[in-house]
Amino acid sequence: MTEKKKKYNRETILLHAGYDPRDAFGAQAVPIIQSTSFRFKNSDHATSLFESNEAGNIYTRISNPTTDVLEKRIAELEGGKGAVAFASGLAAISSSILSIAKAGDEIISSQSLYGGTHNLFRYTFKKFGITTHFVPINEFEKIKPLINEKTRAVFTESIGNPSLTISDIEGLKDILKKYNIPLIVDNTFSPYIFQPFHFGADIVVYSATKYIGGHGNSMGGLVVDSGKFDWSKGKYPDISEPDPEFHGMIFSEKFKNVSASTPYIMKARLTMLRDLGGSISPFNSFLLLQGLETLHVRMREHIKNAKKITVFLKEHPKVSWVNFPGSGSKENDILANKYFPKGTGAVIGFGIKGGKESGKKFIDSLGLIAHLANIGDTRTLAIHPASTTHRRLTAKERLEAGVTEDFIRLSVGIENPDDIISDLDQALKKVNGGE
Repeated sequence: MTEKKKKYNRETILLHAGYDPRDAFGAQAVPIIQSTSFRFKNSDHATSLFESNEAGNIYTRISNPTTDVLEKRIAELEGGKGAVAFASGLAAISSSILSIAKAGDEIISSQSLYGGTHNLFRYTFKKFGITTHFVPINEFEKIKPLINEKTRAVFTESIGNPSLTISDIEGLKDILKKYNIPLIVDNTFSPYIFQPFHFGADIVVYSATKYIGGHGNSMGGLVVDSGKFDWSKGKYPDISEPDPEFHGMIFSEKFKNVSASTPYIMKARLTMLRDLGGSISPFNSFLLLQGLETLHVRMREHIKNAKKITVFLKEHPKVSWVNFPGSGSKENDILANKYFPKGTGAVIGFGIKGGKESGKKFIDSLGLIAHLANIGDTRTLAIHPASTTHRRLTAKERLEAGVTEDFIRLSVGIENPDDIISDLDQALKKVNGGE
């Protein structure tokens, strides 16, 4: 930013943070640095970069100037110390755990998760020797007995996908403080409108593919560190003890006071990105930066439309139930008022009378609304999770995640709400004995 020391409001951060046009030939837009690798000034400069003694770029798999702006911008938006970008949301989630957990370790997770995350935790991590305990995340009495010397993190979604259960972040952190266990929050459903760090979260992860990008054209993921968690207390030897892969370097000491980064972020970058290769392309970083510039404007429109459509669905005779955070259960409403004064996003869950077959008929009758596996697009999207995103879960696991056979997940876009309602209405009329 031009004025390095000035603290800007978040709407301004979305357009300016992490970039000074004077550093890039005066280009007002962040340039796309589409290069695989970067020249060194001399042999000493190369050695210094490889030893992590100074900031700079070696190879785009590890860092890239365009991606660097994205990372700095999201870190400042969240009020964090540092961030690292990945090729997808799941790559970010995988790395957020694998940076601190190994075979024999355990994590505790909300049972209400995106299906891909659930499969990662239950099946893929199991192959790595990492055990996941799934719990109703706000039932704290069920979490405490699961915490032991092997527990490395607690993971939840700020708003569960697709159950739309709001996690009590502050309550969770109060439990975890005395155990020195980080709380990782997937904030994909609620960027800009919710800041988990303000309520005690230690790590925030995003599928930037969703609202951050906003236009359904680019994949990406982000891990952001608050910079407040103490990684040096013994439970995290990969960060707090000499690392043989880096000639005995201790991440918690080497990167303790590094600008715009943290020991945890550097571990994720230098191990997860370098060794596993889940790096984002500079072009996708550019597109996500374009999305960030209008995030605050889009979120206002998403929320406004979602509220209007929730009212329509609640009054429709073919709809058996509607779940929209802040307009449902008493507990969810209390948490919505506490954590989401700007609104609770734009994903609505609802059930269609007639169950699964009526749900399929409804989906197939949509016109304007797109049937696809995504959320957070400028356009309205719908899907039947039981037969798609959560298909591989058992019937019991689907119910625990809040996925019933009649459940439709609707991601409300920023079209004229009357047009969205018109399409919903004509499709609903065709189900359960309709046209």
